[in-house]
Amino acid sequence: MLYYDIEPTGIPGLDEVIGGGLIRGRTYLVTGETGVGKTLFSLSFLLNGYRLGEPGIYVSVDETYEQFANGALRFGWDINALTRTGFFRILVPEMDILDTIREKDPSVVARMMVDSIADYAASIGAKRLVIDPIAPLVAMEKDVQVLREYIRELVMGIERKIQATSIITTEVPAGSRAISRYGVEEFLATGVFILGLARTNNGFKRYLFIRKMRWQPVQPAVYEFTIESGVGVVVKGPLKGVYIPYMSQAPIVLEEEV
Repeated sequence: MLYYDIEPTGIPGLDEVIGGGLIRGRTYLVTGETGVGKTLFSLSFLLNGYRLGEPGIYVSVDETYEQFANGALRFGWDINALTRTGFFRILVPEMDILDTIREKDPSVVARMMVDSIADYAASIGAKRLVIDPIAPLVAMEKDVQVLREYIRELVMGIERKIQATSIITTEVPAGSRAISRYGVEEFLATGVFILGLARTNNGFKRYLFIRKMRWQPVQPAVYEFTIESGVGVVVKGPLKGVYIPYMSQAPIVLEEEV
């Protein structure tokens, strides 16, 4: 009988609620509005993999290497020290390269990106990969249907050629009921994690909505999570009384117990 190989994320509290971890070699989507913790969630996944002996690659699309490394250092993560070990890489596409590939057919761009990442992955034996975020790798003025095909080619190419367990991030506009930016990412991903902020009578709490976990007996559920220096994302217990905009028209309000 064939079983999927499950690998732990290493994120405190997460593996216990998703059946032990993620399916090795598959792609997972982390989505939500700006500022909800998508980058820190993804980096936590990668750094915990490194601690478990799994080399990883982070493709940082929105920040330079210096910006990324300095930001991580604020959370107690010395990215420079990790990259010197040879088992952790930060890839930052140069702007002139991005400008060039944006003029090409999105399917060609996707194959170019997969081939480039695959070379780096092979050089360090990468088991984990993060692309944060996925959308800016092509020009935004292109037809949405064409961009969907680009994302499809990219995700399928990563799984076929790189075979690393991957996280891609996407941002949705504030107040949107959409799960992803282009409406295709969630269908291609094996699992979907939606991050957000729940308003409480005392302020706000961060929530993680497990929207989809293909081939794993995980029920959709909402959990509180925190961000801790030197640790990253920590998933707490279930967060009750929260209305998610992807599930309900009701506002996100959490009445805390007295």
